[in-house]
Amino acid sequence: MSAAPWPDAHPLPAAFFDRDAQTVARDLLGMVIRHRHNGHWLAARIIETEAYYAAEKGSHASLGYTEKRRALFLDGGHIYMYYARGGDSLNFSAQGPGNAVLIKSATPWHDTHCSPDSLAHMQTNNPSATGQPRPPERLCAGQTLLCKALGLKVPEWDAQRFDNQRLFVEDVGERPRQIIQTTRLGIPSGRDEHLPYRFVDATFARHCTRNPIRRGQVQGRDYQLIDTLTTQEPYPWANG
Repeated sequence: MSAAPWPDAHPLPAAFFDRDAQTVARDLLGMVIRHRHNGHWLAARIIETEAYYAAEKGSHASLGYTEKRRALFLDGGHIYMYYARGGDSLNFSAQGPGNAVLIKSATPWHDTHCSPDSLAHMQTNNPSATGQPRPPERLCAGQTLLCKALGLKVPEWDAQRFDNQRLFVEDVGERPRQIIQTTRLGIPSGRDEHLPYRFVDATFARHCTRNPIRRGQVQGRDYQLIDTLTTQEPYPWANG
């Protein structure tokens, strides 16, 4: 991996991704994706993820190895991108061949390392259906919207490693206070649609692909609420 783009950057190491897919999916909540696009640093904080395993029917890897799915079978931390309903989708391989995490949605992030007009650039990348600037809370509210806002494209990044000068995921010290665990979205019937492998930062539940705690959803039946203050463990690189 290339050198950090600034002295206090904290790109996630390969060890972060080389763990169980569900663990990676939970721990990615609060992390920030940074992409240098057309000379501008754009960023988004991850608020929703989904874990996938080769052994379950909902995953691409369950269909077997192909050159297109090669990244899924590589070491943890490889980028796997594919087209979903005509848009680009971003995934990271996890520990074990065929296991991965889909980045389902995020929220725009801005700090001193982002371009001053980064939000405007993201809105230009991903306008509304009428061509107007999309509201910030809806700008990355879905896997293809996220990639469009950040300028991430399948041909450029599929099966690649992170490049700290162009694309990486950073630990900026943000942690969700509560995590919602529920079933994944868009899994066809009979393809292990019941597995609770979707994770959402509870603070941003209304801003993700589909609110898991919307009216009619019942805790304990439709979702579980995880208090991270009691369940969060140190990350593998925390002690140096």
